Amino acid sequence: MNLRPAQIDRLVAWSPVLLLGAFAALTYWLDAQIEVGNRKFDGSGRHDTDVYIQNFRAVSLDPQGRVRQALTAKLARHYPDDDTTDLESPRITFSDPGKPQLTVSSDHAMITGDRENAFFSGHVKGVREATGTDANSSELTLTSEYLHVIPKDDRVITDKPVTIEDARGIISATGMEFDNRSKKLKFGTKVHGQLLPQK
Repeated sequence: MNLRPAQIDRLVAWSPVLLLGAFAALTYWLDAQIEVGNRKFDGSGRHDTDVYIQNFRAVSLDPQGRVRQALTAKLARHYPDDDTTDLESPRITFSDPGKPQLTVSSDHAMITGDRENAFFSGHVKGVREATGTDANSSELTLTSEYLHVIPKDDRVITDKPVTIEDARGIISATGMEFDNRSKKLKFGTKVHGQLLPQK
């Protein structure tokens, strides 16, 4: 193929544009080959605090305006990526009318975005107030390193070692489920302890 001088000059003049076009096509092809899913690099996937509150306090009221649940913490941090809230030195109190008050405190806690679950960890302590004057209805204290609290159902669950103590004695076990509404307590495994007989 023979090119005339004018055609050669035209080809030389357009060669940088053709070269840039080839590089652009190559870059697009490489990007398409190494792209993983639909990952975004806009920061939305980072687990960073967007809000923090010192001396945090929140309450939940019943239809009559009485406090049903109260939550306090030394510090609360909210994370927008999964809508969770982390708490330092949290304390939650359930005070339904006609039911014994239940308070749970710990070193740390995490509350899910739907506010349906709270996970307490580190020196967890739960206290159910006395329901009467005899030993069978005395104050009950629960200690563990981990508790899963379901506020809507007034239930407390753990699969870790737990110790429960009241005026009648003490029981230790691995795993437990406590229903504050029905006042029922169910243990998992390795149950041992001492209890005075009911009068």
